[in-house]
Amino acid sequence: MRPKIIPLVLSIAIVVIDQISKAIIVFAVEPVYRSGHVIPVIGDFLRIIHARNPGIAFSIGRDLPDPVRTVLFAAIPIVVLILLFVYYWRSDEFSPAQRWAIAGILGGGAGNLIDRVFRPEGVVDFIDVRIYGLFGMERWPTFNVADASVVVGGITLVVTLFVMERRRIRE
Repeated sequence: MRPKIIPLVLSIAIVVIDQISKAIIVFAVEPVYRSGHVIPVIGDFLRIIHARNPGIAFSIGRDLPDPVRTVLFAAIPIVVLILLFVYYWRSDEFSPAQRWAIAGILGGGAGNLIDRVFRPEGVVDFIDVRIYGLFGMERWPTFNVADASVVVGGITLVVTLFVMERRRIRE
């Protein structure tokens, strides 16, 4: 039981850190679309801004009607998070690294879901990184702690699944 519970502390920590960081941004930084205000952290490479995203990753779906966005970006993620948690809890197949990765995904998903439900203007994004033309973009789409957690957890999960499968094939 303990190997399943301990990683969930990470989920809770991510939600708390994500929501506190977003609350600070909302309180202290004027939205960039109103003011153009940016806070340089590492020159022009890393900046803090206050942006809102009513869509999902890369602002996909932000122009959809509100009822459609509610179903697609709130109701479906709730179901996905519940199913992922149930599978996490019932399965004994996951390695410790996979449990931590899933906990990161759950925490990040919950953090952004809270914004989608309680912030009608959209998810608060604030980390702005310059990528110098990589992928044809000067700046990576603005993101937050929850986004980073989902991405890192997802990459970790995929890599560990791939490594485990390669080990299984060799045996």
